Amino acid sequence: MMLLRDTLERFDATFVTTSDALVKRAQLSNVHIIPDCNRDTILVAARSLFQAIQIVFRERPDIVITTGALPGLFCLLAGRWAGARTVWLDSVANVEKLSSSGRAASKFASLCLTQWEHLAIGRVRFAGRLL
Repeated sequence: MMLLRDTLERFDATFVTTSDALVKRAQLSNVHIIPDCNRDTILVAARSLFQAIQIVFRERPDIVITTGALPGLFCLLAGRWAGARTVWLDSVANVEKLSSSGRAASKFASLCLTQWEHLAIGRVRFAGRLL
């Protein structure tokens, strides 16, 4: 998302991240930090989901954009529940197949993007790469 930061500056953007270091390094304002988690950390994942829902329903975004991983999927899901349009941008690191979170997001995201043309199948689209 930091590659899109300059583009997002003209909007009233709120960031959600799992990295306190990123907040400091990128000098972000209007940011929330939620716990990082994966499918093997069920209790942490539950806390992350709860916080994502709280943030989305408090902020009431028009659109939720995420680049991946389970916490991002939680924000995307909460965004859909809140009536926001949602965009999933799968990581450029996923060369052979979409991430598991990306596969889940492709089922309900308003727009699901891959950065690899050969992975654009079904509801998943390719629109170029962010490098």
